[in-house]
Amino acid sequence: MTPIQVLLVEDNEADADLMHEILEASRIHVELATVADGVEAINFLRKKGSYAGAVRPDLILLDLNLPRKDGREVLREIKEDPSLRLIPVVVMTSSAADADVVRSYGLGANCYVTKPVDWRAFQEIVKAIEGFWFVIVRLPPPEDSASDGEHDGTRGPISIGQGGAAP
Repeated sequence: MTPIQVLLVEDNEADADLMHEILEASRIHVELATVADGVEAINFLRKKGSYAGAVRPDLILLDLNLPRKDGREVLREIKEDPSLRLIPVVVMTSSAADADVVRSYGLGANCYVTKPVDWRAFQEIVKAIEGFWFVIVRLPPPEDSASDGEHDGTRGPISIGQGGAAP
């Protein structure tokens, strides 16, 4: 089964480690790549420099408050780039400001999640994101298969482990 490729753009090492830990315990096969700032995120997505061999993500988890290039600017660049704009972007940030929510949706975010400070609540939110985006939602096909005219647009069944139930 092809794993779901996720790019986590997060400068808080503790949050990134927690995200890795939660997704590693998942019954869904997820490969999580992490970058710590907006410049690295764009380089990863455009396969520049040390990211020349990077795999195009199926989903991006994006913090807004990033060093070097703000998450809002990263989101704008993703949604303006024809080769990247179909990748769903989940803004996952500590900001609960209405202005950030409105601006993020205006820039093309697919959803906006405020990170809780409580560990258990954070874990539940990550599991909910996982269940929605990896089990319920039909993600766009990889760029190369969408243009060949032979792909039907499905990602195929997702293995969710024993018991067959979603988390």
